[in-house]
Amino acid sequence: MNRSRIIMLAIVSFMCGCAAAHAGPCTAQIADVEQYVKRAMAADAGPFGQQSVGAQLHHQPTPRSVEGAQSSARAAAHAALKRAREADARGDAAACQKALDEVRQLYP
Repeated sequence: MNRSRIIMLAIVSFMCGCAAAHAGPCTAQIADVEQYVKRAMAADAGPFGQQSVGAQLHHQPTPRSVEGAQSSARAAAHAALKRAREADARGDAAACQKALDEVRQLYP
């Protein structure tokens, strides 16, 4: 190995170690939830939203209403994951847990 590769590997190793040292209180849980969401999306099992009044009245959903509901649920899950990451970066374990719980409700 030449000298520049050794130096580059040392720098990368140091940076990875620093990143692990600065992990927040729920970094591992965020990673677990993100992996679960990725698996659910790959299996085409998207997030679930609240049941609409129309559904309670036995009205059949249209493809447009289904897509709208899925889009809203995905946006809510994305926003909750973002809040979880931000809370984790601040070291706020309670806010992080709350945001992760919201994601878990959308992806049961």
